[in-house]
Amino acid sequence: MSNFVLFFNSFFSYLLLMAVVVVIAGVAVFLGIKMRKNKNSQAGNEKTQAGA
Repeated sequence: MSNFVLFFNSFFSYLLLMAVVVVIAGVAVFLGIKMRKNKNSQAGNEKTQAGA
C-alpha cells in the first residue's frame, strides 16, 4: 500500500508541475500576442502620419 501512495504522490507532484508550466506558457503567449498587436498598431499609426 505504501508503494501505491508513493506512486500517486509522485504522479500528482509531476501533474502539478506540468500545470504550472502550462499556466506560465499561456501567460507568455497572451503577453506576446498583446505586445505584437500593440507594436503593429503603433507601426500603422506611424505610417499614416508619415503619409499625411
